[in-house]
Amino acid sequence: MQSRTMLAAAVLLAGVTVAAAQDPIAERKAAMKANGDQARIGAQMARGEMPFDLAKAQTIFQTYADSATKTKGLFPETTQTGGDTAADPRIWQNMSDFQAKLAKFGQDAAEAKGKVKDEASFKATFSEVQKSCGGCHETYRLKKS
Repeated sequence: MQSRTMLAAAVLLAGVTVAAAQDPIAERKAAMKANGDQARIGAQMARGEMPFDLAKAQTIFQTYADSATKTKGLFPETTQTGGDTAADPRIWQNMSDFQAKLAKFGQDAAEAKGKVKDEASFKATFSEVQKSCGGCHETYRLKKS
């Protein structure tokens, strides 16, 4: 019985994964949620609310770098609206700038992985990468009302 339940769960999860893979808005929202989850962990470590953990720091920056790579192709013209998107229409008006900011964020995150060796280097590096992440949000994310 337990193996049937596990099989049913796996089939359901596979169906959800396939559906998400066909929905660029859902994919980019999932990537941004993952970034947000990692940003919260990083902020807690940077503020001393959570002990510094090098493995967690590396995961934060790897998640960011992966997200920048994955989301690059998730802004086709057909996704300007719908799906409760928070993407500002200025993305499609300034696609080259948007893509450049996304690439910088990915590069900054990838470089940060190599720079972080301890809590002090994490705090300095995390702050800089967050600025790169926020630069895109300030310009290209709609504010929720």
